[in-house]
Amino acid sequence: MPTLTSTREELIRAITSAWGPGTSNDADAWTPANPALGQCAVTALVVQDFLHGRILRTVVGDVSHYWNELPSGEELDLTRRQFAAYEPNGRDYRTRDYVVSFPDTRERYQRLKAAVVEQLERA
Repeated sequence: MPTLTSTREELIRAITSAWGPGTSNDADAWTPANPALGQCAVTALVVQDFLHGRILRTVVGDVSHYWNELPSGEELDLTRRQFAAYEPNGRDYRTRDYVVSFPDTRERYQRLKAAVVEQLERA
């Protein structure tokens, strides 16, 4: 596991550089030009692993979108940029158990987490 000396910036770099079609919920539409596409649920889970806090959810258009509320109350949304127009509809909390209850999400989360841990261990 990463050491306590891993910074938030190192974590963010590790997450965003680990994104790819295998961690996106829309692998066919994923491109390097929009690397955040389809990464929100798995990214929110990994952020929660390291920074704790709660997972937030909204709907943008017809897409479910997840991000984090850190213990300080600050919100951290690493994947908002996937949307050309960010117009959220509603806002609520989701439990970790709910988010990982979807088998595809759980598998993509495990892939992303392993890649992030590997990068942080090398740093």
